[in-house]
Order: sequence, then C-alpha cells, then structure tokens
Amino acid sequence: MLCDICGKKPATVHLTEIIDGQMNELHLCEDCAHQKSIQMEQQFGLSELLGGLAEFEKPSTDKEAANPQCPKCGLTFADFKKIGKLGCADCYRAFHRYLAPLLKRIHGSSAHCGKTPHRESKVSKRKPDLKELRLRLQKAIELEAFEEAARIRDQIKEMEKETKDSLDKPKKE
Repeated sequence: MLCDICGKKPATVHLTEIIDGQMNELHLCEDCAHQKSIQMEQQFGLSELLGGLAEFEKPSTDKEAANPQCPKCGLTFADFKKIGKLGCADCYRAFHRYLAPLLKRIHGSSAHCGKTPHRESKVSKRKPDLKELRLRLQKAIELEAFEEAARIRDQIKEMEKETKDSLDKPKKE
C-alpha cells in the first residue's frame, strides 16, 4: 500500500482521524507522517493540552491561592498553563497542589515506577526488589505487554529461588 499523500513510498503509518463524527483513515509513509505530526502539534500544542487539563481543577475562591507563584523563579501557575513548562525545580513544590492531580490524570499514577537511568560509570546497578518487580509485572499485564510480563515473571521466579536457596543453605560458623 502506498502513501495517501505522496503516493510514492510504502505506507508504514496508519492514522485514523475522527472529526465531527466522520472517520477518515490515512495511510502514510514515514516522511509524510512526520509532516502530519508537526501540523498536529502546531494545531494542538503541548502547552494547550496541559493548560486544558489543568483547567479541570476546581477554581479556588482566594485569588492568590488560585494563581500561586514559585518563590525561586517567579513563575505563576497561570504562566505554566500558557507555556506548558515549569521554570525551575522549586516549581514542583510551589504548584504541587495543582500538579499532583494533573500528573495522576496524565500518567494514571502519582508514583513513579518506571525505569532507572543507565549509568555510564562502573557503579553497581541496584537490583529491583520483589515488590517492585511484582508492580512492574502487574503494569505489563495491564498494558498487555506479555513478552515483558514473561521476562519479569522469570526474574521474580529466579529471585524467589535465590532467596529460598540462601535460606536453605546451612550457615558456616
């Protein structure tokens, strides 16, 4: 199948748009899909999305509480809604009351349980504990990432076996 826009390259991206209840399917090559994503981002920018999500919060009657300001950089919450970016690390503390529900709505959780960054140094990597692995397994199952779930399941079994073996081993005195 060739790209619906350029008609030259094979379509590798399949996009379904629903506008005013009308469904339209587009089959795009990689280049045309990239151009389409730029157009969509210009139409629906990240800042408008975040600002729109933040609008769902209940408005406060106290004017200062409704528009808090970061004590370090001076950014107001209204400014954050306009630009979609925080000014500094202290903004997270200053706007916590508003950001926590917003982030929970976007990510589905208020606790980070994702990957840890890769370290270039020779510092030993922290092994995840059983509780963390079980949470990751549950998340993989919910996302229907079954290959990842099987890999995590195998890690859990191996860790449980190591724990059992270490408990069964007689202690040397």
